[in-house]
Amino acid sequence: MKSILQQIADKSRNEEQSERSAIISEISNPSTPRGRRDFLKKAALGGIALGGMINLSIEDTIAQTTSKIQRASSPSELKITDLRVAVLGNSGWRRALIKIDTNQGIYGLGEVRDGADERYALFLKSRILGLNPCNVEMLFKVIRQYGYHGRQGGGVCAVEMALWDLCGKAYGVPAWQLLGGRYRDKIRLYADTPGANDPVAFAETMKKRVDVQGFTWLKMDLGIHVVGKQPGNLVNTKIWDGAAGQYDTRDYMGYGNTLHPFTQVQITEKGLDGLAEYVEDVRNAVGYEMPLCADHFGHFDINNAIRFGKKMDKYRLAWLEDMVPWFYTDQNKTLSDSLETPIATGEDIYMLKGGFKPLLDARAVDIIQPDLGTSGGLLETKRIGDYAEECGVAMAMHMAGSPVCFMANVHCAAATQNFLALEHHSVDDPQWESIVKMTGTQPMISKGFANVPLDAPGLGIELNDEACRKLLNPKQKGYFEPTPEWDEKRSHDRLWS
Repeated sequence: MKSILQQIADKSRNEEQSERSAIISEISNPSTPRGRRDFLKKAALGGIALGGMINLSIEDTIAQTTSKIQRASSPSELKITDLRVAVLGNSGWRRALIKIDTNQGIYGLGEVRDGADERYALFLKSRILGLNPCNVEMLFKVIRQYGYHGRQGGGVCAVEMALWDLCGKAYGVPAWQLLGGRYRDKIRLYADTPGANDPVAFAETMKKRVDVQGFTWLKMDLGIHVVGKQPGNLVNTKIWDGAAGQYDTRDYMGYGNTLHPFTQVQITEKGLDGLAEYVEDVRNAVGYEMPLCADHFGHFDINNAIRFGKKMDKYRLAWLEDMVPWFYTDQNKTLSDSLETPIATGEDIYMLKGGFKPLLDARAVDIIQPDLGTSGGLLETKRIGDYAEECGVAMAMHMAGSPVCFMANVHCAAATQNFLALEHHSVDDPQWESIVKMTGTQPMISKGFANVPLDAPGLGIELNDEACRKLLNPKQKGYFEPTPEWDEKRSHDRLWS
């Protein structure tokens, strides 16, 4: 019997040697199409690796040649062994990426939301070490108490992203498949475009988004900053340093940290006319077929928000975003009831029950707009979308992160029926897409649409280490260095007795 097995093994080794040479030759041939070359590389890595049987025992050779079971991982035996970070960019462009490692060499990628601290994620390491990453919902329940609204949800969501990436790799399926399947193969994008003081120049930039870059949905900044420097347009701005720094949060009592109802900044009729002229120039450039949404309005009360909104109604904007804080449910409802233009909010809300459900139950918004980096990650954001669908409300998705967070959004959008469009916040950054490599056969983006990975597991990406290292934050210690200082859990976390 041994001699027969030995003959089979020898024959298999000889055949694989021959196949190996043929595949390497075809991969190396410049005339081989890219798709065919990628297929050969993936086939070699996904099944029996090139030359992988040459040194196998007789028993293992028989097992490999007679079994179709994927042996890349044993999901039920996976354990989390580490959580590491790499911070790219600088204070003006900062991306905190995380990597969750396992005992089987499979790892998952996630991203702490833009503007958030990577320590929000590192803190969670001691809570998930030794657990199986494929139990995503259970692990989310372990860590969800450490997330909150705004950027404080960034750590929990980064971990959740990485778990889905890891789980997909372990089972060899895309993340959207783990969420229940997909509704679409392409994800419509809306291109964020920072505002400019010259409406004509800004309109030309918006036109480029359509004619050259292929976008079918646009977004612009439309705040009081557009007319704020002209005398007679605004009331009570000098005490607020011109009311231009709504994202300057250094001073706790400054304009950026003062809630909308408490500034008494007002817009005059002259100011409203100036804003209307600005929007009209943009509309004339891109036309009315193009959905055009807006945000970054400024910190003023609901009365001025209604006046502003009514002035915009005739331009048929796709939505007005975050005109009042999301947690003022009654004010959002008043605003929505008063205007023809849809009202959207949600980028700062953590989890369904935390803020989306009250807004949806009260029919206080026309469009919900979660940011997956805050809202709870892929599964929770899908649940938010599903609940909104039951309430007859559509979902757009806010996103200002790197391609890691972007692709997590793509999978969630693919799996959510009432989805409208996903934000692309880095259209003009030539380095943005370079930090990852797509592991499937399709490019990340094609003319204003993101391609849903159909033939790649997890999120469908791997990091381009060379590009990432070049973009490392100068204050960051190394590139995915070990983090043993975050291994130890020192507190009793249960919230009940």
